Amino acid sequence: QVQLVESGGGLVQAGGSLRLSCAAPGLIFSVGINTMNWHRQAPGNERELVASMTWGGRTNYADSAKGRFTISRDNAKSIVYLQMHSLKPEDTAVYYCNINPWSGPAYWGQGTQVTVAS
Repeated sequence: QVQLVESGGGLVQAGGSLRLSCAAPGLIFSVGINTMNWHRQAPGNERELVASMTWGGRTNYADSAKGRFTISRDNAKSIVYLQMHSLKPEDTAVYYCNINPWSGPAYWGQGTQVTVAS
């Protein structure tokens, strides 16, 4: 069972930037992957999909993330990134990485905390 490992979270001032990383040790990035995604969950809120990328490279973003967040990947390193700019206090949440293969169970990480101070 692959366990994804997120990193890069922390405390940042409003307007700042962070880059989150999601390592997938033991998982080969290949056509067997359907989508790679970043979700977030703030206290008292449901988990929401922030950004997604298909194996073919098509990306999709939540309205709140458009123009500020960019999802990307490094196939050789089996890492998915989420670059975040112009951060706002409402971006404060635990961010989770998720990879959905075409078959078999989805993979999830343990989450990384992002806190944006006003």
